[in-house]
Amino acid sequence: MIDSVASTPQNASSLTSQGARILAIANQKGGVGKTTTAINLGTALAAIHQRVLIIDLDPQGNASTGLGIAHSDREINAYHVMIGQAQLLDAVHDTEIPDLKVMTSGPDLYGAEIELVDANAREYRLREALVQACGAYDYILIDCPPALSLLTVNALVAAQAVLVPLQCEFFALEGISQLVKTINMIQQTLNPTLDLQGIVLTMHDKRNNLSDLVANDVREHFGEKVYNTVIPRNIRVSEAPSHGKPVLLYDINCPGSQAYLNLAGELIQREKRMVV
Repeated sequence: MIDSVASTPQNASSLTSQGARILAIANQKGGVGKTTTAINLGTALAAIHQRVLIIDLDPQGNASTGLGIAHSDREINAYHVMIGQAQLLDAVHDTEIPDLKVMTSGPDLYGAEIELVDANAREYRLREALVQACGAYDYILIDCPPALSLLTVNALVAAQAVLVPLQCEFFALEGISQLVKTINMIQQTLNPTLDLQGIVLTMHDKRNNLSDLVANDVREHFGEKVYNTVIPRNIRVSEAPSHGKPVLLYDINCPGSQAYLNLAGELIQREKRMVV
């Protein structure tokens, strides 16, 4: 998907000057907690008075569903934005959480990659669309699909940094090594300023020694890039999406909610250090 490099649109280079911090939440491996992290980190940031927009860029639309947006309310969604039929703001919806909005997605987004295959500057579609929104938010979180597709490339081109949820299970390091190669390729060809913002260990099971072994291996390889906050396996986190709610609304006192609040605080502190 990145063998044909288009020239950067003129307005794309102005994204970083317009206020929002844009983070792609990505991992080429599925089932690692990308959408769960996008929803609940976004909610936790909004809870500490950050203006947040979640971009649902996965055709499964799970981030939209997990934030309570019905399929019938997604007539205009990420697909229409990506193919240029709608402005980004036309696909943005309010959520139950003040200061948290979501650009919705749906199955028709699968068709965008086919329709854009011969399009000019196809890798910059999302970046161009975000220009009109950056001034209205403090954070824009892009929930990526679990594949190195044109959609994921668009997310990595639009983002300033990548936040990687990493499941505490076997093969975790193998998956992230491929993602790091992808980030390096994007840096070299399409987005020179892209950075690895951090790695978040997810689905940690304190009853399972393997979880600790994986966590230790990841910290040994990536050092300070790994967040101190670890997201535990928690049934309340798993239940919340079926109710169309982030876990912080579903059960604020559960361990998962407290972990995401801690993650938001740690992310803010990390971002402050990066700016300094």
